[in-house]
Order: sequence, then structure tokens, then C-alpha cells
Amino acid sequence: MPRVPAAHLAARRRQILAGARRAFLRDGFQAASMQDVLRESGLSAGAVYRYFTGKEEIVVAVAREALAVVRASFDQLGADRIPPTPDDLFVEVFGRLKEAMGAGEDARELPRLLVQIWSEALRNAELAEAVNEAYAQLTVEWARLVEEYQARGWVDRQANTVHVARTLIGAVQGYLVQQALWGGIAPEEFARGLRALVSMTVPPGEGPGAAG
Repeated sequence: MPRVPAAHLAARRRQILAGARRAFLRDGFQAASMQDVLRESGLSAGAVYRYFTGKEEIVVAVAREALAVVRASFDQLGADRIPPTPDDLFVEVFGRLKEAMGAGEDARELPRLLVQIWSEALRNAELAEAVNEAYAQLTVEWARLVEEYQARGWVDRQANTVHVARTLIGAVQGYLVQQALWGGIAPEEFARGLRALVSMTVPPGEGPGAAG
């Protein structure tokens, strides 16, 4: 029996995941059936089961692929000699995400998929492991970036870098949730709002810590 080229196997796997992604975006992880995945991929059950044992394994594979796209968009965080400020960083990261999705993709597609992934991780242990791993890696990378900010005097040197990193990640997640639900939110708008927020100054004697 002739050996199937690795490139052909990889292409078939991508075809299955692309079809599954379309089915999951339309109907959700739970409502989409294996028949929906087969129909969207254009392949027979035998062809699909050669690569995956069932829908649960496909869900995890689709999720890992989406998380890898997000991770790749952050890979250059510490590469620049002068790190970008958070507002510029978000514009840069979201720009990379847009490039990764392709010009013809719906801008809400990846955010909608990520919201589903986060929700599904509450019940799927394997998917939760993938999400936790991605979050832990991002936290380490962002904490390293915050250290750079502290070294340049941009962030209080006494601040806990992990706490600041988690806050920055939360801002990104918030943007993605808003984009998934409502769309039409340009990264530049988000950056301008963030820039205005972090530049706030509170006069002495005012604010939560001030004596009444």
C-alpha cells in the first residue's frame, strides 16, 4: 500500500478543523453534531475518524489551534529594544490577530470562538488544561514586560508584576468579549480609551485613600 505524503495528511487535518470551526461558530460546541462537522469538512466519516476519535477530540484541536493563533500574536512582546506601552501593544497585537485570520475573515470570528472556548473549558478538563497553559504562559510573558516598564520608571517599582500582568490580560479578554458580542470595535478606539485611563492623575487629598 503506497505511503500517504505527510503534506497530504496535514492538509486533510486542516480541512477537518476548518469545517469543524465553521460548524462550531454557527451552532456552538454542544449543539454542533458530528454530522455537521462531516458536512462542513466535505469528508466521509471514515476519513475524519482516521484523524480524530470523535467530536470531543476535534473540539480540543480547534481550541488549541485558536489559542496558538493568540499566542503567536504575543510572541514579539519582549523583542523590541524599547517595549511598547500597553495601548500601542494592544493595537499591535490585535493587528497581528487580524493578519492571522486573513483578510476575508469576519473580525468577530476569532473572538466568538475564544468566548466559546473559555465557556467550554468549564466542563471539559482537557480543554481547561490547554486554556490554563496558555494563560500561564501569557502571564509569565506579560509579567516580564511589566518588569521592563518598571525598569524604565513607567510602572511603580513596588507593584506586583503578576498582578499587573493579569490586569493587562483581563483588558485584552474584555476587548475580545465585546468584539464577540457586539463587534465594530476598532483596536485604535480601545487603545485611546486605555491611554486616557492610565494617564489619569488624582490630586493630593482625593481618591479612595484620602482621609474623609
